Amino acid sequence: MKLPHRRQFLHLAAGAAALPAVSRIARAQAYPSRPVRIVVGFPAGGSASDITARLIGQWLSERLGQQFVVENRPGAATNIATEAVVRAPPDGYSLLFVTSTNALNATIYDNLNFNFISDIAPVAGLIRVPFVMLVNPSVPAKTVPEFIAYAKANPGKLNVASLGTGSAPHVYGELFKAMTGVNTAHVPYRGSPFPDLLSGQVQVFFMSIPPSIELIRSGKLRALAVTTATRQEVLPDIPTVGEFVPGYEASGWSGVGSPKSTPTEVIDKLNREINTALADLKIKAQLVELGGEPMPMSPGAFGKLIVDETDKWAKVIRAANIKLD
Repeated sequence: MKLPHRRQFLHLAAGAAALPAVSRIARAQAYPSRPVRIVVGFPAGGSASDITARLIGQWLSERLGQQFVVENRPGAATNIATEAVVRAPPDGYSLLFVTSTNALNATIYDNLNFNFISDIAPVAGLIRVPFVMLVNPSVPAKTVPEFIAYAKANPGKLNVASLGTGSAPHVYGELFKAMTGVNTAHVPYRGSPFPDLLSGQVQVFFMSIPPSIELIRSGKLRALAVTTATRQEVLPDIPTVGEFVPGYEASGWSGVGSPKSTPTEVIDKLNREINTALADLKIKAQLVELGGEPMPMSPGAFGKLIVDETDKWAKVIRAANIKLD
């Protein structure tokens, strides 16, 4: 049998080597070929997470020609939704609406059936949500330094509300305690703490800005500071906690994840489309209405955020000895 000419052989070899790449490109081009589900760990209707997921789902549906359907799987502080996606085939047809709650749960829950960091592949960031430090007007402090001084002069007398043990308002308050040395009491709520905050039964609450903004503007509650690293356009005169407590930063965030081993080409395609959505003026305006800032990121950058946030809050949770009842 005659051996092929060297040039012909190299051409054939190059063609064979290119086949996997061609296959990957074809697979990415074909995706999605059927409906995709976005699993959200919160109830349908009303929550910023649900609304954000539906906004992005509608955008992806229109851009990619298949339905991206939001599937609400509430319960166990988003762990039910997360496990559903972890167990799904890694083909890009089951996506997880990832939130900062996932980073907290990694430490708060001792017996999870998954490892969030290793079992969920980061796809794209979506939105960052600033919080604000609220006090009842009966608290005689109009600034963060005045609050710290008052709290230290009255140890254990100020009650800090939260949305439950291990919730974002709880751990953001614990970080503040750890960095300032104040002694306050934690009061967890199953529902909204706002009625008791307004009546003065609890005096402090770290909460996202949207549900707080009108109460701040009306003077029913006092905003001492926002928790983000920079001031917020919606509350331009309110300083950051970090201006008085260097290094303090806390904010909610969300993004999209998929089961580990999802093809890179599929993740990259979704990332490009989501980042395009976040640059769209209409989408940006809708996210700002929800009280957030668009957070476009590469899969690698979003993965780093998840790891960094999980590590940061693990230290706070362990130092404060936060445990579920």
